[in-house]
Amino acid sequence: MKLYLVAGEASGDARGAELMGALREQAPGVEFFGAGGPQMRSLAGGEFFDWADEAVVGLWDVLKKYGYFRAQFRRMLGEIDRLRPDALVLIDYPGFNLRLAKAVRARMPEVKIIDYISPQVWAWNRGRIPEMARYLDLMLCIFPFEKPLYEASGLHTEFVGHPMLDSLAAKRLGIERERDLVALLPGSRGKEVRKIFPAMLGAARLMRERQPALRFAAAAASESLASEMRALAGDVCAVSVGTAHDLMQRAATGMVCSGTATLESAYFGLPMVILYKVAWLTWVVGKRLVRVPHLGMPNILAGREIVREFLQDDAQPENIADAALALVNDDGARTAQQRELAAVIAQLGEPGAGIRAAQCILRSLSPSP
Repeated sequence: MKLYLVAGEASGDARGAELMGALREQAPGVEFFGAGGPQMRSLAGGEFFDWADEAVVGLWDVLKKYGYFRAQFRRMLGEIDRLRPDALVLIDYPGFNLRLAKAVRARMPEVKIIDYISPQVWAWNRGRIPEMARYLDLMLCIFPFEKPLYEASGLHTEFVGHPMLDSLAAKRLGIERERDLVALLPGSRGKEVRKIFPAMLGAARLMRERQPALRFAAAAASESLASEMRALAGDVCAVSVGTAHDLMQRAATGMVCSGTATLESAYFGLPMVILYKVAWLTWVVGKRLVRVPHLGMPNILAGREIVREFLQDDAQPENIADAALALVNDDGARTAQQRELAAVIAQLGEPGAGIRAAQCILRSLSPSP
């Protein structure tokens, strides 16, 4: 059995590696090809392309790298044509992967096309779902509300649960929170950090003016980002590398960049506020497309704002400081938010998403009785 997998960012690389490990356990002879990051390449071996450093965020970044992505698209399409795999497995990264799926369906209709980790078209363009149903064979969802949306179009869809439940379970520390510690979690992408971290630091300075005993700690995704963050932070905030999950459990309150970190913080029960800032053009275009009332996934899953959001022009230090201090100083508010976050995480199913996704893929490739 030959599978061609495509993932585009660090998170997709991690999910892809989990899926590949589960597939290999259940079908030891499976061969992997495609593109992803270092974790996936280490499992695949030879013909696997590592493009993890090419992740982009925002419209301007995409335009600047258009030539690169067009070349990779053509290379992958040619490789799939040569290999004729049993299935093309697409992991997140919808801007690239959905175009690849459409091209493969047109050129190689016999290749099964499977999408793992549904693109968030329910947020920005539900009208694309019927089109996706024409060129996908199987959708594997990680949020429960996605399954009926895709099934209504006739697309075979399975809810497999959220892989985060497996990856974070082993990282639980079982420690008490430090009442005077506030976590700053500005995300993993350099562009995001440069937009969001200064607003977080501004809020931290205001909070310290009002309550000098407060301490602030930030997590950086890499040493290069940590160096940039330390230059900005001065003596306001300690910056360390790879400590996000530790801070999510140690801190009493957090300022968290919208994205995966909000759901991870919810898993660990961190009372928080959510921030997001991007380039002006990206924000203007995004606001015209997005059709959900909230940006943070805990709020989307809850169906209402259980965590305060400060987005773009609202992400001002004064606003953020007021909301974060309200959490720091109110035990009842923190406890109430933690209760809401626990209810959100309970919607994500049981651990074992990668195993269930592998089982669904293998079943879809088995000859019909």
